[in-house]
Amino acid sequence: MTSTFTGPPGEAPSAGAAPAAVSAIDVAKVYGTGDAAVHALRGVTVGFAGGAFTAIMGPSGSGKSTLMHCLAGLDTVSGGRVLLGDADLTRLGDRRLTLLRRERVGFVFQAFNLLPTLTAEENILLPLRMAGRKPERAWFDQVVDVVGLRDRLHHRPSELSGGQQQRVACARALVSRPDVIFADEPTGNLDSSSGAEVLGFLRTSVREMGQTIVMVTHDPVAASYADRVVFLRDGLVVGELTEPTAATVLDRLKHLGG
Repeated sequence: MTSTFTGPPGEAPSAGAAPAAVSAIDVAKVYGTGDAAVHALRGVTVGFAGGAFTAIMGPSGSGKSTLMHCLAGLDTVSGGRVLLGDADLTRLGDRRLTLLRRERVGFVFQAFNLLPTLTAEENILLPLRMAGRKPERAWFDQVVDVVGLRDRLHHRPSELSGGQQQRVACARALVSRPDVIFADEPTGNLDSSSGAEVLGFLRTSVREMGQTIVMVTHDPVAASYADRVVFLRDGLVVGELTEPTAATVLDRLKHLGG
């Protein structure tokens, strides 16, 4: 299994540990001011190794979605730093941050966010075309075969099941070869069978294609597909599990109150 560095700022990874693809260093996030201030993150330091599948979990209000949004450059931090490889997101202006997200980050959300008038293939290739980039055909073919969409490429979203639509969204995130894919409750709108299909693909993309995935989920079964689970409570990292099972994740959540 891929090892993961989560040590304090400035500390070198131990021998054999994979370098962090994305990391938070003493990250704080405050919404509002004065008595109305909400401290969503309270000095979070955590790294996510390249080529690994990590789930972020915690009770409602623990800060898990806020952390993901800060790591992905979708939200600004109130303090600390976010590093995507060697790029410090906290020092980038809006334009450079937009370009970095387009070129180095992929997203999969609970809502499939497919354009209904486009075919599956056109939806997959849309981000590349918006960026003025030509697809690498061999890579596109590999992604399509891994997600099992070869016979659905010319179908529109209305002609696809929920699981197939989410697999299109996963392929769209993967086709640009991003440094990291962030998945926010990717199985939240799916039944258990379709959810298992999508999670199986995400795990395969890590193990066979070297992808890095950071997923927010509330579901212990979904988290059991990951290599590692990071737990938050009250805006702080309070623990982690490696080689998780649904049972061990559920037991940890019970102790966290979520």
